Amino acid sequence: METPYAIEMLNITKRFPGIIANDNITLQLKRGEIHALLGENGAGKSTLMSVLFGLYQAEEGVIKKDGKEVKINDPNDANALGIGMVHQHFKLVQCFSVLDNIILGVETTKHGLLQKDEARKKVLALSEKYGLMVDPDALIEDITVGMQQRTEILKMLYRDNEILIFDEPTAVLTPQEINELMQIMKSLAKEGKSILFISHKLNEIMEVADRVSVLRRGKYIGTVNVKDTTQEELSRMMVGRDVQLVVDKKPSQPKEVVMHVENMTVASKMHKNNAVKNVSFDVRAGEIVCIAGIDGNGQTEFVYGLSGLEPLVSGKVFIDGVDITDIPIRKRAALLSHIPEDRHKHGLVLDYPLDYNMVLQEYYQPEFTSPIGILKKKEIREYSQRLEGEYDVRSGQGSETVARSMSGGNQQKAIIAREIDKPHKLLIAVQPTRGLDVGAIEFIHRRLIEERDNGKAVLLVSLELEEVMNVSDRILVMYEGEIVGELDPKKTTAEELGLYMAGAKRDKAKEAKA
Repeated sequence: METPYAIEMLNITKRFPGIIANDNITLQLKRGEIHALLGENGAGKSTLMSVLFGLYQAEEGVIKKDGKEVKINDPNDANALGIGMVHQHFKLVQCFSVLDNIILGVETTKHGLLQKDEARKKVLALSEKYGLMVDPDALIEDITVGMQQRTEILKMLYRDNEILIFDEPTAVLTPQEINELMQIMKSLAKEGKSILFISHKLNEIMEVADRVSVLRRGKYIGTVNVKDTTQEELSRMMVGRDVQLVVDKKPSQPKEVVMHVENMTVASKMHKNNAVKNVSFDVRAGEIVCIAGIDGNGQTEFVYGLSGLEPLVSGKVFIDGVDITDIPIRKRAALLSHIPEDRHKHGLVLDYPLDYNMVLQEYYQPEFTSPIGILKKKEIREYSQRLEGEYDVRSGQGSETVARSMSGGNQQKAIIAREIDKPHKLLIAVQPTRGLDVGAIEFIHRRLIEERDNGKAVLLVSLELEEVMNVSDRILVMYEGEIVGELDPKKTTAEELGLYMAGAKRDKAKEAKA
């Protein structure tokens, strides 16, 4: 007798206004396997997993666990069945500590009082076992996106779930952290846990998955054994065409200095030391300069200082020779465009429709607002529709779609469309391809290179080694808030870049001076 599947999702159909997110999809997860779910942004992957986790209810289809039909009405039912989920967009309470978020919903109490000592011991043991070192007492609002991701993973491990859903778990992790997570997933599978792994990154799927199921525009395309396929074949299944996996670009032609950063120092929210320490460099028109580094080495605070989200302790920022250090945000936004690291916190007003989000930084301009301050809705709608077409932003109800209901990848494409299209001297792109599929990544990289070739200055901040090496013209490595190296991507290797990112090169230089 055949062993039943750990999970079967049979003929699942889920509809939203104006769109069928899942159209008669069947997915079967074997016990102890890592099963990847692959598809373009908006293909229905996260929706399907949200049905399995009880966040959505399917209109049609059944779910079976270990061969028996089950009803999953909410996440509590899923947890009771041993199903856990690490969400692409974190489900964390910003003003709570890491520990409080991990135990939320499964707290131990005695005489009405929270008992945290045992929970703390278990969290620290899990952190050490899986290399997910976090400070249990840190507030979520004060930690990096990478640390928030670790908190989400620990939430699931804390509940001893046996069916583990990872929705884009590596989107905010560094290359080293990704390798560690791959090993964690393999060891969990060896322990008998069954893993559903949503990813756009074909190299990760080839590295860690046993089988992969592909969705395209809400429909099931097929399931293949990873050992019997290639990245090119998977990208064709996912996008429906051949995708260029290597960035094609001409040598840069740098011109005048557009941005000059002089001795910038930015305070840290996490500790008394400064997060950015006395950083100076230039970005010229017609070049892409990349800030590379392991997450948590000051890149976030550096971008906050540039964009005006945080004040500088000391130093100055100039654009086209004009000191913008202390100018109002609106005036600063007229000079630079900013694709932020956290699209929900700093990129979108989630409860606004898509068209209003497209004009967030320009709504006051005469083409969008009348002289007496009334919004020109027709013009805003037409502008939004143009950007949606040019950047392939997909949503159920077009420009009327509330941003919160869109897939993460399409939210990202909307931000990128808005920031590249609006007038600017400098484009700051922080993790611009986070959560995007290979087709969208190809498109965004091409747009960044077009920006460069059109004479714009581009500052790219990325944790993706492949992106850093392929897209940038110059690489500046940030370690512990300092620029510790400037590298030419044509003359360096990923290994050398990794050593700089880990601080090894700086330490050797200090030893040599001593």
